[in-house]
Amino acid sequence: MSKVEEKNKALVRRFLEARVMGDVDAVEKLLAPNFVNHTKVLPDEEPGREGFMRAIAQYNAAFSNSSVLVEDQVAAGDKVVTRCVVRRTHDRGEVMGVAPSGRELTYLPVVIHRVEGGKIAEQWGGGTGLSELRGLGLEQAERERERIEQELLVARRIQQASLPKEVPTLDG
Repeated sequence: MSKVEEKNKALVRRFLEARVMGDVDAVEKLLAPNFVNHTKVLPDEEPGREGFMRAIAQYNAAFSNSSVLVEDQVAAGDKVVTRCVVRRTHDRGEVMGVAPSGRELTYLPVVIHRVEGGKIAEQWGGGTGLSELRGLGLEQAERERERIEQELLVARRIQQASLPKEVPTLDG
């Protein structure tokens, strides 16, 4: 492996750690001015560098106790492929309509970065992050539905208890 490929791998590791740890200043310094993200962090993310930075800030505002462990990394030319494990606790804020759950989530992304001039120029990726978050959202929606059903049951019992036992007869 060439020295350039080793440097590119180290750059991507620094980028991933800064991104997961919420160091937006470091992420911004590591991105090329013309950075293109081919895979959105959040569904409503705007394309381009600024949208990517806003999405990272929003995502990191919802999580604490973040860590990333690079398990495999391969470099060829200007591209670096990384498989890693990301762990985060969803305890700070809402993200993608999902209220803080207090749960530790584990993501298993595989990400490809193209490096240009010592900066991250492009990113492609996929993994389990959004599906795990959507699962939490579905659980929260189910609990809310059950809560509403329980409240309706209580309300129905109160209404029935306030009704007379017999139909009243009216004089005249």
